[in-house]
Amino acid sequence: MKEVKKVHQCPICEKVFPNNYKLVRHNSTHTGEKPYRCSVCLKDFTHRYSLRNHQRIHTGEKPFQCSECHKDFTDKPSLKQHQRVHTGEKPFQCSVCHKDFRQRGHLNSHMRLHTGEKPHQCSVCSKLFAVKCAMVKHMRYHTGEKPYQCPDCLKDFIDKSKLKLHQRIHTREKPYQCSVCSKHFSVKCDLEKHMRTHTQEKVHQSPECQKILTNHTFLVKPLTLHKENKPYKCSKCQKSFSVEESLVKHLKIHTGETLYKCSECQKSFSREANLILHEKIHQDEKPYNCSLCSQSFSQKLKFENHMRRHNTDQPYHCSRCLQSYSHKSNLVNHMITHI
Repeated sequence: MKEVKKVHQCPICEKVFPNNYKLVRHNSTHTGEKPYRCSVCLKDFTHRYSLRNHQRIHTGEKPFQCSECHKDFTDKPSLKQHQRVHTGEKPFQCSVCHKDFRQRGHLNSHMRLHTGEKPHQCSVCSKLFAVKCAMVKHMRYHTGEKPYQCPDCLKDFIDKSKLKLHQRIHTREKPYQCSVCSKHFSVKCDLEKHMRTHTQEKVHQSPECQKILTNHTFLVKPLTLHKENKPYKCSKCQKSFSVEESLVKHLKIHTGETLYKCSECQKSFSREANLILHEKIHQDEKPYNCSLCSQSFSQKLKFENHMRRHNTDQPYHCSRCLQSYSHKSNLVNHMITHI
């Protein structure tokens, strides 16, 4: 008589397992039971193997090594995910737009772009986020935490990407090269700005005011100006902002706080954007090139002022006598004569 194979099925979700051990282990996902505790940080885990993998964070043990690049990992699933970088395998596909991903977590985060779901909420200002890492990064604007430190000048940063960009100041690394004139740049956006001096491209137009802009970032900013919703208000001067980060930067004007310091000359700035502009002086980066006289500039404003000398553009008009000027400073000096 043929023996009937016993089925190990979860009574809650009806998932079937090959043996009773795996069924019992699975049941804890429904009960919320976490019987395994780390003796170092007292964090609890559902499974013994999860605790074992976690403890390697404390011991520094990384027993799993990639055969291609010899990078070490604390657990086998992390190694498997990493190996897809070498193989190019992307087994997780979006059912809506068919985009492929290496990790299931990346697919889950991507799906929220289609569903509009934002399950992670800031406990301070109630702002919602689609992915947890974005919320964690946002929280640092409230706490002031900067966990990433430059080993050369000890400057701290909110996220790893900003630290990576900053370190190129020390290494002089310029990984982005112009395909036309072979000039190198440390950041991608500077290369994109520079490329427009070759193409004269102006492709971004505001749907509200029809203004043509040469950078998508500048297109997004005017769109926020067209919207009346500016929920972030300065408690000092009542000025309102549509983006919280803009309010945080604005407040430094009142406090006089200078958080961003140049590692070369120690000059301090209240805004990171001003520091980045300043650092180009030391890097000798001049992404804005005049197509008429070949003169180069490190800042867009100086480039635009220079171009007015060629095209005789005079956008600054006196409200008293209708006299026009190519530079704002000249208009200011002229206005004094009416006082």
